[in-house]
Amino acid sequence: MSFDEVVDRILSSCPGVSRESVLQRLEAERSRAGGLISDEALLRMIAAGFGCEMGVEAAEHVLLLRDLIPGLSGVSVAGRVVAVFSPRAFNGSRKGRFASLLIADESGLLRVVLWNDKAGLAEPGRVKVGDIVRFCHGYTREDFSGRVEVHIGEKCTVEVNPADEDSKNYPSIGKFVTKIGELSSVQKSKKVNVAGIVRRLGSVSEFERSDSSVGKVLRFVLSDGSGEVVVVVWNEKVDEIIGLVKVGGGLQVVNGKVKRAAEGLEVHVDSATYVGVQIFSEFSSLASLKEGLDQINVVGEVATKPMVREVKTSRQEVLKLATFELKDETGRMWVSAWRNHVDSVKNLNVGDRIVIKNCYVKKGFGDQLELSTRNSTSIAKES
Repeated sequence: MSFDEVVDRILSSCPGVSRESVLQRLEAERSRAGGLISDEALLRMIAAGFGCEMGVEAAEHVLLLRDLIPGLSGVSVAGRVVAVFSPRAFNGSRKGRFASLLIADESGLLRVVLWNDKAGLAEPGRVKVGDIVRFCHGYTREDFSGRVEVHIGEKCTVEVNPADEDSKNYPSIGKFVTKIGELSSVQKSKKVNVAGIVRRLGSVSEFERSDSSVGKVLRFVLSDGSGEVVVVVWNEKVDEIIGLVKVGGGLQVVNGKVKRAAEGLEVHVDSATYVGVQIFSEFSSLASLKEGLDQINVVGEVATKPMVREVKTSRQEVLKLATFELKDETGRMWVSAWRNHVDSVKNLNVGDRIVIKNCYVKKGFGDQLELSTRNSTSIAKES
C-alpha cells in the first residue's frame, strides 16, 4: 500500500483518530528512527499503537533486524531461531515468567524476550532451533549493554514457520560464527559465536563464592580447524550442558564472551549463552581461508600435477619443495609442501582427492594466498 492508502486504512479502522494526530505521531517517530525506517513501516507501527488492524498485508512489512532502534512499538520482525533459553520466573511488585530466543535474518542477530504466556513458546517441543518465527506488534528496548531487543507481550502475535516466509531468506548461525583462529582480533568481553569439535574435556570443579555459596566451573577445548580455544562454563550452565559436551562431538556456542587469560584467550559461557549440539565439519572451505589462519584442515581435489624443485632459504639451506593447486566446490588455492611432505605429494595425479591437516595460510608468489605445510602437517589421499 502507498503512504496515503496506509493513512486511510488507519482512519477507517479507528474512527476516533484524526489525520492530524497520525501525521504528528509520524513526525515524532521519524525523528526517533533517524531516517532508518520507511514512512510506510512507521505508519504500520503507529496503526498498531492506535489498536488498528491493518490486515494480513502487515505481515509483509517485517523490519530487518539491523534497522531496529529502541523505543519503537507495533514492530514486526522475523528470523530463524538460533538459540532458545528456557522460561524463568520473576518476583517483585509483579510475578510472572519470561523466556528468550535469539533469531537471525540476513542482517544480523536479535534477542526476543517473551513475557508470561508467550514464554511457553520456549518450553521443550514448542519453538526449536532452526524454525522460522514471525513476531508482530512487539516493542523495542535497549538492554544493559546497549543492544536493541524486541519484547513480546500478551497483545503480540507469533507465527511459527509461516507458509509465506521463504526459509532461504534466513541464514543459520553459521553465517555469524567467528573462526577460532580469528578470535585474537575480537575485543575483550565482546560477545561471539563459535563452533567446533570438543578436543579435550576437563572435570567439573566447585569453588566457594564470597558469600559462602558454592559455584561450579567446567573447562573444555573447542577446535574448528583454524585453531583451538578453551571454553569456560560457569555455575547453572554447567548442569544444563554437561550431557552435551563429549570429546569428538560438535558444539556451537552462541553469545559467549571473549576473555584474556594467562595462557591466552578463552570463551566464557554464562546464563546468557546458548550451547547446542551441532554437526560440525573440521574442514575449512578454500574460499573461507584468510592470511594468518593456522591449524587449518582442508579436503579437496588435486587440480595440477605437483612440481618438485629445490629452493635455497635465507639461511642458505637447500630444501625440497613441491607445489600444486588444490580445488574444492568453493574455489582454488596453491599448496606448498616442504621437506618430507614432498614424498607424500610428488606422485599425486590430477583428480586425486586428498586431506591436508594442520597447515597454515600465508601469502606466496604474487601475494596470492597459499596453504603451507609444517613438520606436523599430514597429507593423505581421502579414504
